Amino acid sequence: MQNEKCKILFFLFALVLCQACATQRTASHAQHHHEKSAPTMHYQATGMASWYGREFRGRRTASGERFNPNDMTCAHRTLPFGTRLQVTNLSNQQKAVVRVNDRGPFVRGRIIDVSQHAAQVLGFVRQGSVKVRMNSVSGRQSPVTE
Repeated sequence: MQNEKCKILFFLFALVLCQACATQRTASHAQHHHEKSAPTMHYQATGMASWYGREFRGRRTASGERFNPNDMTCAHRTLPFGTRLQVTNLSNQQKAVVRVNDRGPFVRGRIIDVSQHAAQVLGFVRQGSVKVRMNSVSGRQSPVTE
């Protein structure tokens, strides 16, 4: 129990630290910057995903834009901001396209944090985490769900 509290406190501290280091940009500048930085090569990975939601509403993400739990966005440790990923929940085959706009996750063993809305589309809000497959999506596609 004590170990779990420490993990949660570390996660929250890391998020605050990351937010404090984020640059201040307008949403339109951030959007323009993200589209330019999207990768041209293919990315694929499989691992554990988790989600974050209302408690972070309105806070600045690492990209500088404000977090909205109703957007189809995600946090990834290294992919460029603006990268679009098709995420597949391997337990139910539900898919969603999300855009990287934040850094994380800061929990060991996880490879992506998705917004609350993306977690709802993928069908794992109750579980909190799930095994997923991620594939980069080329082009300027809207964040549609399948």
